[in-house]
Amino acid sequence: MSKARLNVQQGKRTRGRSKAHFLSPGTAVFIGERKLSEAEVHLFVYDAEAIREARSVSQEEWQEARDGPGVVWINVSGVHDVELIERLGRDFGLHALSTEDIVNTSQRPKWEEFPDYGFIALKMIDCPAGEAEVKVEHVSLILGRTYVISFLEDEGDVFESVRERLRRGAGRVRSKQADYLAFCLMDAVVDHYFLSVERIGDMVEELDEELLGNARHEDIPQLHRFKRNLLNLRRAIWPLREVLAGISRSESPLLQKENQMYWRDLYDHSVQVIDMVETARDTLASMHDTYLSSLSNRMNEVMKILTIISTIFIPLTFIAGVYGMNFKNMPELEWQDGYFLVLAVMVTISLSLIIYFRRRRWI
Repeated sequence: MSKARLNVQQGKRTRGRSKAHFLSPGTAVFIGERKLSEAEVHLFVYDAEAIREARSVSQEEWQEARDGPGVVWINVSGVHDVELIERLGRDFGLHALSTEDIVNTSQRPKWEEFPDYGFIALKMIDCPAGEAEVKVEHVSLILGRTYVISFLEDEGDVFESVRERLRRGAGRVRSKQADYLAFCLMDAVVDHYFLSVERIGDMVEELDEELLGNARHEDIPQLHRFKRNLLNLRRAIWPLREVLAGISRSESPLLQKENQMYWRDLYDHSVQVIDMVETARDTLASMHDTYLSSLSNRMNEVMKILTIISTIFIPLTFIAGVYGMNFKNMPELEWQDGYFLVLAVMVTISLSLIIYFRRRRWI
């Protein structure tokens, strides 16, 4: 299936928000930037013995998988297709409010429990190597008794490691229930947080060293860009701690008791990421003061050199000014060696001032 990317401006990311305010609760309206021309449904059905994978599946195929044995993972790329999301919602008994949150890419991360499923909203973050921009993508997970449905804005995601573990039968995922699959997906998202935050932190440290060594006016826009990116990171990551805390304390029958330790460990990871973000923000907050101090120090050095040069030439200028006056009664003008004597005096004064400045450690 062809899935050419659409060239949409960043300013259109919240398209549809104003229209959604005037509709009744539970009305599904896509809010965000459409990133794919067509949505795609990717299906995994597995148990400890076998696995089946299919792309671009139809409604009949996911219905058959839902009613069959094994754990079902349905991954939907392209939440702009509201009709597709609503069909999935009807087949799996999703509440209208959950469907509304799935297609709202500005939805804050949260965890909600329903009688037959749990709803998880979170943000997936990507910071390409060598780039200072942070890309934030909305992700929704539906956790049922025997299935997990994931909804993404784009076809690119951080779930490929989970897919490979499923295909190879590595780890515990094939032998456990659907809640462990949901954990693995969220763990992949949080692990990518570490990678993105580390890349941003490395770039912040490099910029900090540059500011200490050679502050430039061109560094100010970069400082503001880092501040904006860290703010986006904080908005995406900070609420996830509440989500994981709620899941780890939940007594929902969808969550196996034996897997609670994994959710608590994931909660600890989220706290570590938040600490890393806060550390980077503190470093960045002090970098503006560092920049101003560096500029001030450079200006002081320049002013000191100029002041020293001026101080040396002031007495020389005075002497040249005195003998440059056009009075007739100036006996020194008639001296045979007067020119060389004045030059010697000027050189002596200059050397004396330089020696004095060096003894005072001004130069």
